[in-house]
Amino acid sequence: MAGSLELPENRYHVRSISMPSRSHPLALRVDEEVNKLKAWERSSGSSLTKETICIGLGHIRYLYDCIEDLLHLPLTQQSLINHHHEKCVDEISTGLVRLMDMCGTTRDTLMLMKEHMRTLQFALRRRGQESCLETKVNEYIRSRKKVKKDINKCLGELKRMESKCASFSLISTDQHLVMVVVELREVGAITIAVLRAVLSFMSASRPNPKPSKWSLVSKLVRKGLVACEGEEDMNEIESVDVALSGLCTRIANKDAQMEKAQMANKRLEALEIGIEDVEAGLECMFRRLIQTKVSLLNILSLSS
Repeated sequence: MAGSLELPENRYHVRSISMPSRSHPLALRVDEEVNKLKAWERSSGSSLTKETICIGLGHIRYLYDCIEDLLHLPLTQQSLINHHHEKCVDEISTGLVRLMDMCGTTRDTLMLMKEHMRTLQFALRRRGQESCLETKVNEYIRSRKKVKKDINKCLGELKRMESKCASFSLISTDQHLVMVVVELREVGAITIAVLRAVLSFMSASRPNPKPSKWSLVSKLVRKGLVACEGEEDMNEIESVDVALSGLCTRIANKDAQMEKAQMANKRLEALEIGIEDVEAGLECMFRRLIQTKVSLLNILSLSS
């Protein structure tokens, strides 16, 4: 699975006549929510399960609520109106659009995964058509490979976006403007990290097991047992992959084979519920990004 997703320290270079004040209550609230997400990153580490992903998406929701409150401050609006021509303001607006695009792409990919899963579930419920089931399992495996390629492209785009957030220089006498820009940049960077975590969760997989190991599994299944080394460390997607690998290992005992099909279907059902929860979190993030973008545009329109 993916490793830790910690953000680099000191990612910004800010120049102003005097350092920006971070003592405004709303700025402190934003910092608090950002710190919660950083703590979430450290605690989740490589354990990118449906539960940990949903916790991160929940923190993002509260973070953007704080940003919305910050943007509605009269002092924030006046600063943005007075400095609407600044390059940093334009970059923030563009960055929000790119985050919306990436969030939408991630959500669409998740929906596609769910469609392939439902097709496979339908095949698993149809008994007595082994050749059809094998075809559907192979189709699902191929779809997973394609999804991983798409995810790798998204991860590459997120990396490029993160590099643009890595540093910036801002010369301004307006302390409040500098504070707002720093907070929005910080929020953008942590949003990228959350999206990367979601994509890493979606692409998680275990390598195909060696035949020797699965010959042992087949023996255990024939005895009415199911075992898989390290399975307790898997997330929901990996668990399905392993169950399908076991399903592709044919055994003479039809009852045991049916039991493996039922297990695979049960894990697919659990994964579908998990994906729907993650999907709901992404939808909420997408709406928050749209609202932030609209709020920013409404403020900037007052300067024209």
